[in-house]
Amino acid sequence: MKKHTKGIKLKRRAALKKTAQSFGITFIPSYLATGFRAKGDPKPPSKRINLGCVGVGGRAGGVIPGLCSQENAQPVAFADVDYGARNVEKNLKRWPKVRKYSDFREMMDKSGKDIDAISVVVPDHSHFCATILAMSMGKHVYVEKPLTHSFQEAELLMRAEKKFKVVTQMGNQGHTGTASNQFREWVKRGIIKNVTHVDAWKGPSCFFMQKDKRINRWPKREPIPNGMDWNLWLGPAEYHPFSRMYHTFEWRGFHPYGSGMLGDWGCHIIDMIHHYLDLGLPTEIKARRMDDHNKVIFPLNSHMQFKFPARGKHPAMTLNWKDGSDCQAQVPKKYWDDPNRAPRLGGAGSLFQVQGEDYMIQRNSHGSSSRIFPYKKSKELDLKTENIRQNHLESFVQACLGNGKTWSPFSVGGVLTQVLTLGCIAQYYDMDIEFDPITKQITNNETANQRLSIPPRKEWRDFYKIV
Repeated sequence: MKKHTKGIKLKRRAALKKTAQSFGITFIPSYLATGFRAKGDPKPPSKRINLGCVGVGGRAGGVIPGLCSQENAQPVAFADVDYGARNVEKNLKRWPKVRKYSDFREMMDKSGKDIDAISVVVPDHSHFCATILAMSMGKHVYVEKPLTHSFQEAELLMRAEKKFKVVTQMGNQGHTGTASNQFREWVKRGIIKNVTHVDAWKGPSCFFMQKDKRINRWPKREPIPNGMDWNLWLGPAEYHPFSRMYHTFEWRGFHPYGSGMLGDWGCHIIDMIHHYLDLGLPTEIKARRMDDHNKVIFPLNSHMQFKFPARGKHPAMTLNWKDGSDCQAQVPKKYWDDPNRAPRLGGAGSLFQVQGEDYMIQRNSHGSSSRIFPYKKSKELDLKTENIRQNHLESFVQACLGNGKTWSPFSVGGVLTQVLTLGCIAQYYDMDIEFDPITKQITNNETANQRLSIPPRKEWRDFYKIV
């Protein structure tokens, strides 16, 4: 692994210095400040934003092209710790002239003046630092879900959203568009109301949910791929030697770097319930079942119960979360359309009864629409809602251009992420949690309470002091 030179350290300090200076500076987007258009480009600079992309491979292989799909955005800088990783090459081939960096701090220092917005598509533990730096420099931010790796990081980003007044969007794609609008309208019309119990589930997929692939010790050291900066990949998170079990994908199952299935898919499964029923933060989380529990990887199967207090017109609610095998909810027989066959619910989703009504509602995940059980009840209800053509990525781009607002800004995605990080703490300790939503503290165990804020490594501490 290459040592960092003194020059690079100075550039990083310069980036942080710019962060501090930007607190009092009115930001002028480069797409407005630049007075020219590229030769042969039919679109003027005032109609397109310049992107700095933190993370070029993996999921970014879809996010970056998605942000640019309507030609209202274009990448001008890439930052990635491993340009040999999967899905990197196709972005490099599509945009061969984009400046490339290993360190996002150097990218913001050298190319920051050309950047209007950044995408952050890296492992969960690395979301916060790149995002807070960009926001403090006046850049709009699109960040993959979950928003952060810890409760406190989400709290800080929500404060930063208010302070810096930039456009934000968390990358739970289904939260923008037809399905989200449908759920919101059903709540407004009273089709969804008086919800006191929700079952949510996700079947097994990642390695840690497969019994024959599980581990309970840290992976052995392996050679670092040529050209990769492992120390940068670790970022603020605790140090462990490189292993291919972490990079490029399986990091999701490890406590120091990922958020398990709850943090990954919870953003796609309970997002609309959380947002449109104003759930806020829970008061209790019960760890019902944590199979093969250890503090290296997430459980084989997890069953948890979240309790939310009453909110305005909404009654107190219990949310049961199950991931792993045998996790799917059951539709009571009285709601079946065919008395001889139970409805098929799929491998991920949520199911709840509307108290006082003779029907249930299921929502799967991402952009899937909600449906009524039994189906015949649908004919008696006013269910039709508007089709929304704009997708999650383009809504962010348009908001950056001053056209409308995002559907999952940090004020929405941040609180959802906090709920999920509380669940991850319950998984980590295999314990019940009592939580005070006012003080935002775990009240029944001080050790668990300290995990609300995971201490960053020394080099990264200043990022946590920006707001």
